[in-house]
Amino acid sequence: MSALSGRTAIVGIGQTEFSKESGRTELQLACEAVRAALDDAGLTPADVDGLVTFSQDTTEELELGRNLGFDEITMFSRITYGGGAAAATVQHAAMAVVSGAAEVVVIYRAFNERSGLRFGNIGGSMSTMPLWLSWYAPFGLLTPGSWVSLHARRYMHEYGVTNEDFGRIAVVDRRHAATNPNAWFYERPITLADHQASPWVVEPVLRLLDCCQESDGGVALVLTSVERARDLPQRPAIVTAAAQGATGEGEMMTSYYRDTVTGLPEIGLVGRQLWQQSGLSPTDIDTAFLYDHFTPFVLVQLEELGFCGRGEAKDFATIERLSVGGDLPINTSGGLLGEAYIHGMNGIAEVVRQIRGTSVNQVDDVEHALVTAGTGVPTSGLILSR
Repeated sequence: MSALSGRTAIVGIGQTEFSKESGRTELQLACEAVRAALDDAGLTPADVDGLVTFSQDTTEELELGRNLGFDEITMFSRITYGGGAAAATVQHAAMAVVSGAAEVVVIYRAFNERSGLRFGNIGGSMSTMPLWLSWYAPFGLLTPGSWVSLHARRYMHEYGVTNEDFGRIAVVDRRHAATNPNAWFYERPITLADHQASPWVVEPVLRLLDCCQESDGGVALVLTSVERARDLPQRPAIVTAAAQGATGEGEMMTSYYRDTVTGLPEIGLVGRQLWQQSGLSPTDIDTAFLYDHFTPFVLVQLEELGFCGRGEAKDFATIERLSVGGDLPINTSGGLLGEAYIHGMNGIAEVVRQIRGTSVNQVDDVEHALVTAGTGVPTSGLILSR
């Protein structure tokens, strides 16, 4: 068991509405989400002494503190690699609490990713592009969708996977979003036929409905020790395991020079740590948030994490199994495809609701839940428990 296991808990969650045009600054979104998370936890800004966010977040710690009234902050950190940071923010907060560097840590992520800077747009000249991208951009690989598709096309070839197999993930996510009033696609489920009728983005790999949203919004979490959590109003979501992973020959969503491009070795590394730290196995997981920025990598994650064998996800990932009522319900808020794309932080908040028993798509008797962060990049994962 890890030295972190069972010693900290998420005790507060907060979020803004999820939209395509927030009409306010990213700082304001962050403040709203953090204020809501502290209220949910029964704590005040004066209780906070630690902050964690993503390296890409524009809200400076000092500005957040100035607007909310933080007093003395003894620990602050930022995690790199975009969506791969999501679960790592909780890991770093837990390490701070266990080490004594902080007692109450706020974790936040807020952006106007639809109305402001859109990650799918590559701007600037070739001379300002990062070195890794300079190998691919001249040939048209300019967006996350195109980067993922090169991996996924080889995966399809090796294992006989079709775009329809990917489409089942989109159907599951939209089914869950349709009953979540906070989801952008509330009351708008899709069928597999709808998925197959959506236009190609990268033929024959990605259709429009295989791609996550661009969203405006913010999400915040509050983490503290299990001892302090006992005196707070919400049922704590205990951090049973937390891990990060980066592996050889890796790049930011490309990694084409590895011996094989059909897997996600970073997720495999994270998964092995999670099972070792927790003493659990895939059969112990009651529900999961699997980072779903593009549907092909959800299938690969199921294999890397040990829910099924290599190349078997196309048969394992049925709509029935992955929906509420099935053996492994995933992304019960609608995920990044159906609820919102807040770099995976909304997935952590949903898993906390599952632990509490307050999700609008509640899975029966949740004891252990899994969270993964961004795929195709150095990444992270969590197991949260009741």
